[in-house]
Amino acid sequence: MRAVIFANGELNNLETARGLLRPDDLLLAADGGGRHCLALGVSPAVVIGDMDSLTAEELRQLEIRGADVRRHPPRKDETDLELALLLAKERMADEVLVLGGLGNRWDMSLANLLLAAYPPLAGLHITFWEDGQRLFLIRDTARIEGHTGETVSLIPVGGDAHGVTTEGLEYPLHGETLAFGGTRGVSNRMTGERAQVTLEAGLLLCVVGTSQ
Repeated sequence: MRAVIFANGELNNLETARGLLRPDDLLLAADGGGRHCLALGVSPAVVIGDMDSLTAEELRQLEIRGADVRRHPPRKDETDLELALLLAKERMADEVLVLGGLGNRWDMSLANLLLAAYPPLAGLHITFWEDGQRLFLIRDTARIEGHTGETVSLIPVGGDAHGVTTEGLEYPLHGETLAFGGTRGVSNRMTGERAQVTLEAGLLLCVVGTSQ
């Protein structure tokens, strides 16, 4: 099952975001992400967080639409997005699409991205979507669908990535090491509609963007 989480970051293209939704998605809102749901006219199953980013009227409208509002205290150890991801796992989702997970605050954006590597969320394949770009972690292998010329960047997370092999990219890698902090894996390009990345050890943040 796939869960779609609306976070409280920027979501500039609502119509494009609407096109990403499937009829059988489990829709969740992390606090202020409920505002995106209202703008799209969709009803989240649950709104979770400390509710410091929604007005009383917005909360009322979400409840009218059937949302289960789960309030947490403002002084807590988790961000609202982390709470929503933990709920998605509790609901037996194996795939999560996060909309509005990035924005102007670098601390929140980086922390949100790194949640994909958080051990309690193991088993969830988490993808962040932001203005036509997809961001997700690769632990062993990943198949990438896109189009010719689309940018693919592979960024090591938490240490070196070893045994990296790619297919379907303009600059291929053959069992090589991408060093943590290095930029060798940035701005590769797809040579067709499909590519594949495998690695033997480590983690890669994969960013798939639109062609320029």
